[in-house]
Amino acid sequence: MALLERYDTGAIARLHLNDPGRLNALSDQMIAALQSQFEALKTEPAIRAVVISGAGKAFCAGHDLKQMQAGRQAEDGGRAYFEDLFDRCATMMQTIRTLPQPVIAMPHGIATAAGCQLVASCDMAVAAKGTRFGVNGVNIGLFCSTPMVALSRNVPAKQAFEMLTTGEFIDATRARELGLINRIAEPESLEAETMQLAQTVADKLSSAVKIGKQAFYEQITMPLDQAYAYTGNVMVENMLWRDTDEGIKAFLEKRPPDWTQ
Repeated sequence: MALLERYDTGAIARLHLNDPGRLNALSDQMIAALQSQFEALKTEPAIRAVVISGAGKAFCAGHDLKQMQAGRQAEDGGRAYFEDLFDRCATMMQTIRTLPQPVIAMPHGIATAAGCQLVASCDMAVAAKGTRFGVNGVNIGLFCSTPMVALSRNVPAKQAFEMLTTGEFIDATRARELGLINRIAEPESLEAETMQLAQTVADKLSSAVKIGKQAFYEQITMPLDQAYAYTGNVMVENMLWRDTDEGIKAFLEKRPPDWTQ
């Protein structure tokens, strides 16, 4: 059985973390499997949305602590291994942002430490009611510094800092209030509601979503005037597309658009 399973439903790719015995920990192997799938998805224009889910009772419990402890056996006490691990994990998380497809996390149970980071790194998230989120490393003496990067770009600073320094969980309702997730679903309808959101995105003009996702993350760190100048240019290019012309005509003529992609 694969550590990471992939199921494609039409234009939606489902990546399913499949290591429930270790709460779908981000082991070296899991990080590599996710990275491999993300690299493949970059070259698959037929896929228009991606959903990440987890098997068993938890979405993802973060890094594999037993594997990390084993890394300490090296002569350098694990320094080279730890540097490589966090570099590989950061690369994987950042690759989500560079994918042309929107990526939707589907957490349930718990999403802790790097598991919470994975949720925060996705473009959207739909969580099961009762899901708990935390960056709990401080409880074992390991501050969640790398998960903090994604968390602090989703959640207001003081709330993120409270989570990081107390190691306490927040529930799905609080996570939605803070902006970590978009929606909450009953556990029995989580998959259906997440896939419905993914299908809504997949039904849009894929080239427009692709250019929009890239522009979203580019402009969000720019000063206001630069952001407007940059996105203005993006909109000019978008307006010149044949499919955008067709989409506007179809809207004005009250008919479905005849898009080529």
